[in-house]
Amino acid sequence: MNLIVAVDQNWAIGYQDELQFRVKADHRHFRELTIGHTVILGRKTLQTFPGGIPLKDRQNLILSTHADLKIENAIIFNSVESLISHLKAQGEQAVFVIGGASVYEALLPYCQRAFVTRFLEERPADRYFPNLDLAPNWELIETSPVHLESEIRFQFLIYEQSL
Repeated sequence: MNLIVAVDQNWAIGYQDELQFRVKADHRHFRELTIGHTVILGRKTLQTFPGGIPLKDRQNLILSTHADLKIENAIIFNSVESLISHLKAQGEQAVFVIGGASVYEALLPYCQRAFVTRFLEERPADRYFPNLDLAPNWELIETSPVHLESEIRFQFLIYEQSL
């Protein structure tokens, strides 16, 4: 399993249920990585999508504690265990955890690779992702050059976890 996340320089991922940065190159990178694959997200993250509907051209798996949740074109799981069982049965290798904070926290131990867009500035935040630079079992394996869009500097990073 993989994860994809956009963080600021302090590993913040959001503020008041919104992304901190909206950069076309980051959205393009996200789309290129996830299109045609399975994405795992929480209910609150889904609500931030246009129209609150699942992403097209991807299998959307929703991890939520809301037992009565029904979402068209998505499969709902009420526990990490049931989600992991489903993934094992499917045998899908290209699975991406895409947020939010509680879903990242629950599934980080199962992820082997993290695709991180690191914005080189700080924004107000109330949601954070664990700092992989300080995590003993995660290693930075690839760093892109610094990109600039709309006066915002960022890099694409890839980390691997030794499981």
